[in-house]
Amino acid sequence: MDLLLTIVSHWKEALAVVLVLGGLIFFHELGHFSMARLLGIGVRTFSLGFGPRVLTLRRGKTDYCLSVVPLGGYVSLAGEEDEEEENTSSASAPTENEPIFEPEEEFSKHPAWHRLLVVLAGPVANFLLAFILYWGIAWAQGQAYLLPEVGSVLKDSPAAAAGLAAGDRIVSVSGNEVRDWREISQGVGALNGAPVTIVIARDGIERTLTLTPKPGNVPTVFGEQKQVWLLGIEASGNTGVIPLGPGQAVIAGIEKTWGVITFTLESIAKLAQRVVPLDNVGGPILIAQMIGEQTGHGLVSVLLLAALISVNLGILNLLPIPVLDGGHIVFFTLEMIMGKPVSVGVRAASAKVGMALLLMLMVFATWNDLARLFS
Repeated sequence: MDLLLTIVSHWKEALAVVLVLGGLIFFHELGHFSMARLLGIGVRTFSLGFGPRVLTLRRGKTDYCLSVVPLGGYVSLAGEEDEEEENTSSASAPTENEPIFEPEEEFSKHPAWHRLLVVLAGPVANFLLAFILYWGIAWAQGQAYLLPEVGSVLKDSPAAAAGLAAGDRIVSVSGNEVRDWREISQGVGALNGAPVTIVIARDGIERTLTLTPKPGNVPTVFGEQKQVWLLGIEASGNTGVIPLGPGQAVIAGIEKTWGVITFTLESIAKLAQRVVPLDNVGGPILIAQMIGEQTGHGLVSVLLLAALISVNLGILNLLPIPVLDGGHIVFFTLEMIMGKPVSVGVRAASAKVGMALLLMLMVFATWNDLARLFS
């Protein structure tokens, strides 16, 4: 009874988890579906959700289904099986209601580059969804930035020696106008330790100061130490917003999406290098927790997290593991190079290895989630 009451009290979080995860996977499958239809490949089934079907509607030769488990969806293409497998299987004759696809509609009969595009379209759809979300948020809310206002001055720092104080606004660095806090560190770093001239505004009066930065180390987001040139000031934390039109928001959306993609790839590399501890790897429990937490911060926070997860889902599926889209892309690329498909035996053996790797990754990620949950 207590468990039931807990679930009911958190129905918003549970609904958000279903909508976000289900929507992301569904959009991924929509990418496969759209590219298949564009290339003239027959689609047997396009399902919202998976498991037993609740509702089925046939349009043309495709069954559009609503299935009982709402977390995602799937696409079944005509002729996904290889000819070798079809010839050795005891396929039964089609039933009266089963649609018949022409040979040119079968997936396995299409050239390798067609099949590659169909597989690639899923991850690309995830990147596209992330861009749409970032674009929409940028258009609706504008672009936030950190104001170049001093919040505090460190003791015995170059800034303290020069007379900077909390509340000062930095107008320019070495003659270059400053509008964003990040431009301060960029301007100071560009001089590589040479004295820097800054203009500050205090009580409506501008003052010019000259400072010689000191070398120091700051931790990166991955916990590594990075050497930088420091003035000894900290931001006030106040932010401003630049309104963006739809065209400007497109640029912001592209930049944000690309930034998340590169950050995710760098994170994977840092995991492989053991710079980032492996216990940071999270699974479905952590993702559900994160979505639930962001639900309390409003719709925009949930959408931002959805965009981040969408990018990660796209990159995960591009990993060259045979059972994932990336593995199929490798096989289709080899087929285009060699002029013939990779043998069924090789693909079957690699699929077993790939499935084993995925299962180990899921078990490891879930173990980390449970360890965090009960720590």
